[in-house]
Amino acid sequence: MNLVMKSSFKLLLLPALILVLLFSAMKSKPKKVIFFGDSITAAGIKPGGYVDLIKKDLDPAKYEIIGAGVGGNKVYDLYLRMEDDVLNKKPDLVVIYIGVNDVWHKLTSKTGTDYDKFGKFYQGLINKIQAGGAKVVLCTPAVIGEKKNGANPMDKELDKYSGAVRDLAAKNNLPIADLRKLFTEYDMANNPEDLEKGILTSDGVHLNEKGNRTLADTLLPLVK
Repeated sequence: MNLVMKSSFKLLLLPALILVLLFSAMKSKPKKVIFFGDSITAAGIKPGGYVDLIKKDLDPAKYEIIGAGVGGNKVYDLYLRMEDDVLNKKPDLVVIYIGVNDVWHKLTSKTGTDYDKFGKFYQGLINKIQAGGAKVVLCTPAVIGEKKNGANPMDKELDKYSGAVRDLAAKNNLPIADLRKLFTEYDMANNPEDLEKGILTSDGVHLNEKGNRTLADTLLPLVK
């Protein structure tokens, strides 16, 4: 093979080599998942937390797991910090778990989030995250107290706001982890003494070991 033919052959091989390299790079890029929420998610990043458990259950070569939880956050706090904590990181999937403080703070500090504003800010989150190219998974707020049969002070409000999240999931055709339903049904079956805490939570809101494992097992199929 003369020099001209060798050069031509190399030129023909070059595009194919570039395609192979690009395909290999795309294939090896892990799926980036961000868990976006409040103190429940902030605690979930710690050892034994639900985010940590999910991270350990997945192949690190295939998944990059990031926790973006901030204590005390409500839905509009997520909206305000979404650019820095989510969009700039270019995720493939975002799991939104918010709503407890939007309800709970009505009782503890007389603030919270009005129902109509909750839905509008939440829809804004969905719109911007999807516009950035990421898929979205929603979660209903689970519990504020673990007593059964609607005996906790904020149960009616929490049911209402959980309904709003379900409606948003249906409207936007998004997967949802219905934690409100899951946790209340679990408490109904596993809280014979009707305790306010200690079944899936440590304080009626934040998750204990069983709660973290339950949440991790629920979200894992939605993350994969």
